[in-house]
Amino acid sequence: MDSTIQSYLRSVITSGSRDTEQVGPFLAGFDRDSDHPYLSYAIPDDGAEPTADDVAALREAFERRSRVPRLEFLPSVAPAAEAALAAGGFAVEGVLPLMTAAPGDSPDLAPPEDIELLLPTSDEDLQAGGAVASAAFGDPSTPGPADLERTRRFLAAGGLAVLARERKSGQAVGWGVYIAPRDGATELAGIGVAEAHRRRGIASAITARLAREAFARGVTTAFLTPGDDGAERVYARAGFVPRTRMLHMRVEAVS
Repeated sequence: MDSTIQSYLRSVITSGSRDTEQVGPFLAGFDRDSDHPYLSYAIPDDGAEPTADDVAALREAFERRSRVPRLEFLPSVAPAAEAALAAGGFAVEGVLPLMTAAPGDSPDLAPPEDIELLLPTSDEDLQAGGAVASAAFGDPSTPGPADLERTRRFLAAGGLAVLARERKSGQAVGWGVYIAPRDGATELAGIGVAEAHRRRGIASAITARLAREAFARGVTTAFLTPGDDGAERVYARAGFVPRTRMLHMRVEAVS
């Protein structure tokens, strides 16, 4: 399963608004529109044994594009990569449990009675959901036209979003997406809830809805990476179980 998921992650890099480059045993993807560090990253080839020159070349490829040198990968698929990257100046940004669910694993979790879940299509709903997600992950900026266009491209490519909003006011309070499925797999990401509405079961309901929507469309493996123990418990309620680990590494931001 680890190799299957890493193959999926590699295919995601080659889609959307990224330019890609094979740098030695690394496939690197560079977002064309944003320098946000989480949108550009590299993945080592299966069984990669990078040399010092390979790692230096990888850093140079990111720096040439004014992007933060980062990697996201399953160390079980490339066991020699971590030590080589550390020797070349990369530090561990995070070691995250990777959780998976299969058809039948995710219950139909209802949100609180005053909250509804929907699959957004209007510009207003997409912008409101994007704003909630940005705030939930510490970005106070208001999404603009470029962000809306990015979301439109994401949905057109086969991704799907779930928006949580108050029934009476229509105010957006939660958001999450799954990325366009490939070979029966998809990643759930960007699941966030407005601070005033947390600890009410909304995030678990969004996660379960995303998984069920994916399985209804033929997905056989859904996976995600919780950022902390609290998030892991949220996703466990939606039927996800820890299976392996994901390693994030980076160097300091390019000035």
